[in-house]
Parts: sequence; structure tokens; C-alpha cells
Amino acid sequence: MKQCYFSQNNIKHIDYKDVEILKKFLNPHARMLARKKTGVTAKNQRKLALAVKRARFMGLLPFVSR
Repeated sequence: MKQCYFSQNNIKHIDYKDVEILKKFLNPHARMLARKKTGVTAKNQRKLALAVKRARFMGLLPFVSR
């Protein structure tokens, strides 16, 4: 079983401005990857989803990638 990336690297706050980390959890079509695939805990997956949504709204991440 995979370790949670955020717990492993001792990251308490998932920041929407840190686009490089957020991109690790998106597929090539800019969609979120499942928890099963990434190994992120449920709590951190919810925080990650919120951060991705905020980054998309601010224009830092695309909504869809062609």
C-alpha cells in the first residue's frame, strides 16, 4: 500500500499556489487522480480537491487540457 505523499513529506497545509505539487495529482487531461492510484488519505484528498478547485478558479491550473 502506498504512503500518503503529504504525510510522508510532513506537509500540513496544501496550498493552491503550489502548482507543481498539485500537478502530480492530475492526469494529462487535467483531471484529478483517484485516491486508490495516488495513495493519499481521505482527509488530504478533500484538501487537495479544494486546492485544485481554487487554483483552477485563479487561473493557475487549466480546467481541461486538450
